[in-house]
Amino acid sequence: MIYRELSFFSRSDTERKAGDIFAEEIEKRCGNKPRFTEKADVVFSEEPDLGRDEYRIESESGSLIFRASGIRGFLYAVGMFLRKTEYRDGEIRLVTDITGSYSPYMAIRGHQLGWRTLSNTYEAWTPDDTYTYIKDLMFFGCNTFEHTVFDDVARKRNALMKQSEKDYIRECTEKAKTLDIDVSFWYPNDEKPLDESVKDRKAFFEDVPAADFYFPPGGDPGEYEADEFLHRTVEIAKAIRKIHPDVKIYPSAQSPHGFGHWGDVFIEEMEKLPEEIDGIITGPNCAMPLHELRRRLPLRYPIRLYPDITHNVRCEYPVHFDRDDWHYAWASTLSRESVNPRPTEYRTIHRLTRPYVIGSVSYSEGINDDINKMVWSALDYCPDADLTEILGDYARLFFPGADTQKAVNGIFGLEKNWEGDPAENPHIETTLRFFEEMASETPSLLENFRFLLCLFRAKCDRLVQMRRQTELLQIRQAKKRLACGDLDGAEAILKEPVSAEYRKLHDDIFAIGKTLFESCGIQLDTAHYFADGWERGAVLDTIDNPVTDRLWLLDRIDYARKLPETDRPRFLDSLLNRGVAKKGNYYFSFAENSFTELGEPQEPYFYMDFQGDRPNVNNGTIPMAMLKVYDHYSFRMKTGGLTGQNGYRLRLNLKPRYRDEVTAFTIKINGKILYQGKQYGGERDEVFEKELSAPGFECHLYDIPDGYIDNGCVELEITEPLVGVMLSEIFFEEKEN
Repeated sequence: MIYRELSFFSRSDTERKAGDIFAEEIEKRCGNKPRFTEKADVVFSEEPDLGRDEYRIESESGSLIFRASGIRGFLYAVGMFLRKTEYRDGEIRLVTDITGSYSPYMAIRGHQLGWRTLSNTYEAWTPDDTYTYIKDLMFFGCNTFEHTVFDDVARKRNALMKQSEKDYIRECTEKAKTLDIDVSFWYPNDEKPLDESVKDRKAFFEDVPAADFYFPPGGDPGEYEADEFLHRTVEIAKAIRKIHPDVKIYPSAQSPHGFGHWGDVFIEEMEKLPEEIDGIITGPNCAMPLHELRRRLPLRYPIRLYPDITHNVRCEYPVHFDRDDWHYAWASTLSRESVNPRPTEYRTIHRLTRPYVIGSVSYSEGINDDINKMVWSALDYCPDADLTEILGDYARLFFPGADTQKAVNGIFGLEKNWEGDPAENPHIETTLRFFEEMASETPSLLENFRFLLCLFRAKCDRLVQMRRQTELLQIRQAKKRLACGDLDGAEAILKEPVSAEYRKLHDDIFAIGKTLFESCGIQLDTAHYFADGWERGAVLDTIDNPVTDRLWLLDRIDYARKLPETDRPRFLDSLLNRGVAKKGNYYFSFAENSFTELGEPQEPYFYMDFQGDRPNVNNGTIPMAMLKVYDHYSFRMKTGGLTGQNGYRLRLNLKPRYRDEVTAFTIKINGKILYQGKQYGGERDEVFEKELSAPGFECHLYDIPDGYIDNGCVELEITEPLVGVMLSEIFFEEKEN
């Protein structure tokens, strides 16, 4: 259906509010405000029999009838209309038949928008900005908005925060309730005596006009044993319900660090069926896997998911969560909270988790995950929705006038850009071209923060690719010089200036960063835009981090110059062959190799401690091969081909911690104990540490006795049951004659 202009009709106050929002949203997209008239294209009609989350769209005598029981359902209907309309050449084109009855799959569908300095965006917003964003979320079926309440926020502020946390939360809650959206409060425990904690929360909730959910996390933060945590939750719940009788209490099964058996105690307490608790939340730092929690938790308590859809690394769902192979060049430069559309990956996570939960409220730290929020809400409402259609809805809703298919391809492209080594990825230039063509065809998009977020990411991706491709070529050429002992020639190659094309792209990225801060408040650096830290979305602080060994090689060239000339050939040979697995040897780097090459799956819930975006680490003093550190209680691998005749030794590049506490560090080869005892045993290779490793790491060597290797094959197992092992590289090396 095509409209040259639109008209709408409404009668009751609720219908009129919905109609006004409809008219405002249409005017934003095409410049013409729909007329109010009795014979209208769109008619709003209250239907008390429908649930709050349901709506119907009917066609009658050329009009679309939006039926809902209140403003929430009407906003879903408006959202459906907006998601299915395109705006071009003065026409409003409804691209598909939207008539039908709609009801959600999940009961809870929400997002946390925490107004605190840790956020990379939200504290720059006014209550009006948040109200607008809540409407946008509701157009995709969201029904819950969550505040964060943190005592430290009152003490830690920045120049972006124009009012008190108390005033902001009160105003936002008032505005949110005019849209009939549920309001939740993430409110962590403190270290005060219980009566003081109750008093503080009572005072807080007396100032809040409405409260639908209270969410105290079990940990992250919070440092109480499970029984004390739940006792405090129950006592606080009693106080809150005297103010807001219908508030639902959902504590989380997130375990504090260092509390053994916390999850078991939590379940024991929940089996007592405390009536003050309505449900349980699970999320990062979970006490147990979701499937186990659902199996052990009494069925009367539903589970609400708290999925982290905002972070890329050092998080619950890192990029490529099922294989953890996000390339170190991306992680180093784009870090933890860059613009990160991951539609296919989050659909997979949604499918894995949805059988166990009644919904979710996502963990978000800013606008960087905007697309992820809309995708997750759409899947919560209709899990079988087509992903291409959801992204098409996003494009039609937020990129008015743009080519929908190009936008969809571009968003998918941003996710594909992160596959593998950026130097080898053919999607990156194509993805950037999609967004550049859209900007050329629809110049108004350059004033659209959501489009600029995508363009910014696409340009960042291309910048990283260009730098890595150029530097890898420089390194290959420089190593040829080093093989001849030509330090000066190698240094000159590694110091060649970047191209004019690269400089222009770099300038474009920083200019877009400024525009984004001014338009949506995203804080892309610490110096100018008030980012709380380099990992809090400050991509402009990390985009120039090393993505190859270029700087490290320059540092090693300086080191070589200080050596006696008689020692240089030995050092340069070691440098050029570092990480090169000669025939009959084996080498594995967690940064440069894939987990699939290990031949053994690791036990779940290992942690990858990424070093590359840390400015005090990735600064030219560490080789790229050491940027990822495997951190877990056990490690397993198997390989073959160790057929040398001179015997072998195992070399491990490790990161020590809690040294005095480690007494059972164990290495086994083919089931035989190679070492067992304190951290880390073996023989320290201090020459390797000084010349080829990085500060804070240790290299340990272990002679492998005859009979440990079976026909060239090894199964390596490393365990430490108390604090685990932190491992960056593994070498099996044939001994010299």
